Amino acid sequence: MATSAVDYALPLLLLSKFPIPPLFAVLLVGVSLLWFAPGGIAWAFSRAAWVIPGPPGVVSALSGTAAHRALAKLSRSLEASKLMAFSVGFSRFIVSSHPETAKEILGSSAFADRPIKESAYELLFHRAMGFAPYGEYWRNLRRISATHLFSPRRISAFGEQRKEIGVHMVGEIQSLMGRDGEVEIKQVLHFGSLNNVMMSVFGKRFDFGEEQGLELEGLVKEGYELLGVFNWSDHLPLLGLLDLQGVRRRCRKLVTRVNLFVGRIIEEHRRRRSTAAAASNVGDFVDVLLDLEENEKEKLSDVDMVAVLWSADGATFAWYQEMIFRGTDTVAILLEWIMARMVLHPDIQTKAQAEIDDVVGESRPVSDADIPNLPYLQSIVKESLRMHPPGPLLSWARLAIHDVNIGDYFVPAGTTAMVNMWAITHDECVWSEPNEFKPERFMEEEMSIMGSDLRLAPFGSGRRVCPGKAMGLATVHLWLAQLLQSFRWMPLGTGVDLSECLKMSLEMKNPLVCRAVPRS
Repeated sequence: MATSAVDYALPLLLLSKFPIPPLFAVLLVGVSLLWFAPGGIAWAFSRAAWVIPGPPGVVSALSGTAAHRALAKLSRSLEASKLMAFSVGFSRFIVSSHPETAKEILGSSAFADRPIKESAYELLFHRAMGFAPYGEYWRNLRRISATHLFSPRRISAFGEQRKEIGVHMVGEIQSLMGRDGEVEIKQVLHFGSLNNVMMSVFGKRFDFGEEQGLELEGLVKEGYELLGVFNWSDHLPLLGLLDLQGVRRRCRKLVTRVNLFVGRIIEEHRRRRSTAAAASNVGDFVDVLLDLEENEKEKLSDVDMVAVLWSADGATFAWYQEMIFRGTDTVAILLEWIMARMVLHPDIQTKAQAEIDDVVGESRPVSDADIPNLPYLQSIVKESLRMHPPGPLLSWARLAIHDVNIGDYFVPAGTTAMVNMWAITHDECVWSEPNEFKPERFMEEEMSIMGSDLRLAPFGSGRRVCPGKAMGLATVHLWLAQLLQSFRWMPLGTGVDLSECLKMSLEMKNPLVCRAVPRS
């Protein structure tokens, strides 16, 4: 896909065959040169033009369902894995598909901000941690989350809640198997994950067959779609005036509904806290924020509180997206990928179950306290994150707030930077047999996945690393152990389809439907 001499000569050849006015000819040549500039038209006006390798024209891969694969293929074809420039409309992008430059981008203070998508702005996420500009306000949100929601003490306190929800999911699976003889695991995991987040944030569990639960599910589904949709208005200013995709209109409707929904819950907490009896039972994140109302340094307005509660970077994994939208489906999506692998690899499933039986025995259910003694189970989670990272492009990108050098390349302020974690984790130069599912590789080599080693950093790295990564891993480890302890997971006659679909997260294109046979 590299630009050749023929590409540049083509306009001149056409001019020699078909005489046209000189002014138009100059304009045509100028536009052609801009279009065919490495990196595309957005880079043609930059001081870094013709420096960073990249495809000409405008790249539309981000609007597809396999952007991570398309960008990886482009980088390989241009021998630009360390850094590739490309244009999306009039937006300048760079993407790293190499651990070295990925670490530079994610660790640099120059990339402390995120570009604000129209949908994120309309949904108030610019006031929440995911998109708030780096500064005192962002640091305050980060401190609140790290201290009051994701501290080791809080993670431990939520342990019994996670266990109970896991037990409930096991019961749901048994019921579905008894009724249908098969189970679509994603739906069970989705509602379990959503209730886990709701309990942590709002202190209440929802029945998704009743009115309030259905309302919540509708809000989450709409927000997830709006944050995941590719919006050309973000990159072509003229389209922003027209809102042709209807993103702005849908966001404004949704934010009104979200404010009412969350506002009701905040008021419920305030009323309960007014009684001495209720005061001893508080402890969810709403109560934490209400406690901080008395602290002028950390106090948040009601509007900011809604933004934080609805979207405060509580992502259960790495992909550090906003609490309810990201914290719900990323857990369900990752666990669905893991269970698909368990169905496809019965030998690995059997080995993990044997480890659980050896450590836990058959007389009691697995608990959080057992997880440190289950290294093979942890390796399965790591290998699944490597093969199927829910945020293959580390989800939302970074924004250069000033000029910076990445490796040998100059990157101007205003450039959007992405890391293709999927390309890194499938690179033969980085991983042995990258397309093979082999949890044993993590038994042979101890590797942190918390951001220090960019060969596998699903939670990101640097200032914008996911603050909820420890809680996310605790949830996935426990629920996986409960599912493996309770059932043998077997395929249906149709097998397992590992086709991908990239929305806000990397999902299975066709939901996993399988059999769950009780082990005892």
